[in-house]
Amino acid sequence: MDFMLEEELIDLMTFCLQNPESEKISEKHKRIADIGCELYSDGGVDALENFSFVLRNRIMEEIEKDPSPMRSLWNGLTDEWQY
Repeated sequence: MDFMLEEELIDLMTFCLQNPESEKISEKHKRIADIGCELYSDGGVDALENFSFVLRNRIMEEIEKDPSPMRSLWNGLTDEWQY
């Protein structure tokens, strides 16, 4: 399941980074936030940190854009995660 969520997050974040003016951005951000909630429920902050690291590395390698600002979409899940 983690692999499927990872691939979905890569697709969502890549879309957002490549299409910042798209009307679909809020829909994509909502799904990213929902996946973050699932990850946190399953693995806590460690899961969020691990996914964030992997996503950043893969997306930077593929499209040379940094998805780190989207970490803030997971704010509010816990006091330990504030970006």
